[in-house]
Amino acid sequence: MAQAQNIPAGATTSGSITAGAVAVAAESTVATRMSAPPSFDVADFPVPHGREEEWRFTPLERLRGLHDGTAIATGNGIKVDIDAPTGVVIETVGRDDARLGRAGTPVDRVAAQAYSSFEKASVVTVPKETVLTEPVRIAVHGEGGTAFAHQIIELGAFAEAVVVIDHTGDAVLAANVDYLLGDGAKLTVVSVQDWDDKAVHVSQQNALVGRDASFKSIVVTFGGDVVRLHPRVQYAGTGGEAELLGLYFTDAGQHQEHRLLVDHNAPHCRSNAAYKGALQGQDAHAVWIGDVLIEAKAEGTDTYEMNRNLVLTDGARVDSVPNLEIETGEIVGAGHASATGRFDDEQLFYLQSRGIPADEARRLVVRGFFAELVQKIGLPDVEERLLAKIDAELEASV
Repeated sequence: MAQAQNIPAGATTSGSITAGAVAVAAESTVATRMSAPPSFDVADFPVPHGREEEWRFTPLERLRGLHDGTAIATGNGIKVDIDAPTGVVIETVGRDDARLGRAGTPVDRVAAQAYSSFEKASVVTVPKETVLTEPVRIAVHGEGGTAFAHQIIELGAFAEAVVVIDHTGDAVLAANVDYLLGDGAKLTVVSVQDWDDKAVHVSQQNALVGRDASFKSIVVTFGGDVVRLHPRVQYAGTGGEAELLGLYFTDAGQHQEHRLLVDHNAPHCRSNAAYKGALQGQDAHAVWIGDVLIEAKAEGTDTYEMNRNLVLTDGARVDSVPNLEIETGEIVGAGHASATGRFDDEQLFYLQSRGIPADEARRLVVRGFFAELVQKIGLPDVEERLLAKIDAELEASV
């Protein structure tokens, strides 16, 4: 295993493994890092105390009872509105629907609590060979209460779709989101966390990628008091590919945690993970965990993961931990990189020396840092909104 964590400002770590090489885990592994096996039953998970590997960075006291069973669903939790093009099937199903849990099993107590507690799940289905020219837009708005939710996005064989999931308002939300991709399907999901300041959002996001299917996830996190997201990818056949992109702007007092797992459990599949974050203000805390497991049967795998963090002020903290476990030497390539650095005063000076005011120069540097990922969203209205949000965050700190 290769690990890098608690990286000081300005430090960089990276690693790569080329075809024919084998990495042997020296410490805990992707498969054993969780304190309990995956389960749909919340009783199978002990109440976390913060010493467990999967909880050691999370402020449990700020989860408002989601982790210990004291959180109770209220009638004013969240409101969900779905706007979809013609041909998309929208359903509300009960707990007996066969599609529930197909994409993945809860791996921690909060995800199991969410699965055990939701009453109805919403399902968005894009039939096979349907190619959408407009995105499906799902608005999740918090109305001040506590909620447990389950969402399924399913694409039939050779279907293509873009889905935007927008989280706003104030809520305490524990949720599971499942993405089911049929053979040859192409799904892009943009998940935006633009919560109010006091919101708590904990979610496990499971993707099951079919043979020769393509899954792109773009996670954008700005708001909320505590946001902890757990994107996970598995493959249902050969030739699948997954791209996990993310950007986050962590402000004073916020805790934003993104924990990724790509399980290469089928041969000749690809994955790429790239997350970037900026932090400012006292006690701003960002956590990025990137786990990639290449199983013995996953010959021909090609994978890479990267995390970059830009610390804008004193008082902010980043924990960045890339993990790579390889059980076969028959791979195309595998690698990881992680870097955290302070705002570059030389770049700022360069721009100011050419007549650009300090505030505008600072904005240009941060915009440039995020631009590569923002441009991959492919939805002009969403891109413009995110850039405006970044500008607003910077202006608030001036």
